[in-house]
Amino acid sequence: MSIGFLRQALHALQQQSRSRTSYRVNQWFKWLSPGLSIKRWLLISVGGVLLAILGLAIWVKLTPIFWMLELIRGFLGAIANILPNYISGPLVILGGLLLLLWGQTRTVGSITQVLRPADAEEELIDVLLAHRRLYRGPKIVVIGGGTGLSTLLRGLKTYSANITAIVTVADDGGSSGRLRQEFGVLPPGDIRNCLAALADEEKLLTELFQYRFRAGDGLTGHSFGNLFLTAMSEITGDLEQAVAASSKVLAVRGQVLPATLSDVRLWADLADGRRIEGESSIPKAGGKIVKIGCFPANPPALPAAIKAIKEADYIIIGPGSLYTSLIPNLLVTEIADAIAETQAPRIYVCNIMTQPGETQGYTVADHIRAIDNACGQRQLFDAVLVHKKSPSAQSLIRYAQQNSHPVFFDREAVSQLGRRVVLANVLYEDETGFVRHNPQKLARVLLKWYGGTHHGK
Repeated sequence: MSIGFLRQALHALQQQSRSRTSYRVNQWFKWLSPGLSIKRWLLISVGGVLLAILGLAIWVKLTPIFWMLELIRGFLGAIANILPNYISGPLVILGGLLLLLWGQTRTVGSITQVLRPADAEEELIDVLLAHRRLYRGPKIVVIGGGTGLSTLLRGLKTYSANITAIVTVADDGGSSGRLRQEFGVLPPGDIRNCLAALADEEKLLTELFQYRFRAGDGLTGHSFGNLFLTAMSEITGDLEQAVAASSKVLAVRGQVLPATLSDVRLWADLADGRRIEGESSIPKAGGKIVKIGCFPANPPALPAAIKAIKEADYIIIGPGSLYTSLIPNLLVTEIADAIAETQAPRIYVCNIMTQPGETQGYTVADHIRAIDNACGQRQLFDAVLVHKKSPSAQSLIRYAQQNSHPVFFDREAVSQLGRRVVLANVLYEDETGFVRHNPQKLARVLLKWYGGTHHGK
């Protein structure tokens, strides 16, 4: 019994050793993957060594090199006398390759120890391969605001690092509204959420950025990120520079840009004749929105945002609150013009549920018409992504109590508006019945549709 146990233990150790060896060999060969430029620099290094030896030989008129070569020739001749050349030759080649492999392995190991944090779970080569894949991803521009945009960004950042989020600055409620009123800065809340969503797994810094004070005179309700961005805006001179500096701190994949640096204030005309001013006041008014605009009219776009749209491979609008997160970006006429002129595929991600005070009773076609009307009856997107499956009964009951219901998909009306439809299950429900888009599923569907349109050209 004890002998059998020892055999099993020995077999397990052998398997573990083989597995570890196989893993290390596999990791080393990853360094020779295409695109990392390791092989070319390795060959250049070897060539440099040979060239340096040749130069030295020329410089000293070959005198010491000649005798060294004679010594080597004699040594190799002695080996050839003992072993045939078809055995000794491959052995010497193998020995040279082993020395080269050993040297390069130790070099890579030393570099890895310096560059890879002690608590990192991924190997350095895996990080480099992921970096290469992400930075070869498509140039994606996402337009919106609120939690919908940050949710989408969490999924997209696993497919590309070339992401630009263009974010509304019309928010005037909560912490952002207080900072806007007290300091005269542009509201940082939506931008903060997008920065946190695109942060490259900097968990502690992201949690700090999203931390909201629960006590303290004047601090209650403020998030650290909002205060940080406000302070950086004061130091750097504007929100664009503040966001750029914060992006470096958080190791953000891509960039986050405000749609405009103007102090924008929304207004909405309701069906009952009222005009409501202020982003946070519009949903609370409880009326049907017939027209929306902003002060000042036609605010200038951030040049970097226009540049990103013109260079984009793919443009995504939404998800998010229709009138207070998405359309405010499109009220910046230069942004709407740039989207209309681009040849890149464009898609709108429709909300799953209606929003009281904004889209109560709206169908998918109603959402599309609202965007078209706000942009002068222009079609700014080619397709619309619609969630396919109805939420659970628990969620439906919860939302019905707030006068919110699933957005009805009126297929024929959408078709008449000239939009293609992408139907997919992209919903996430938590244990309380709260509904939102699933970041990974949503990003996967969007990239699959982009791949289809891209290869179809």
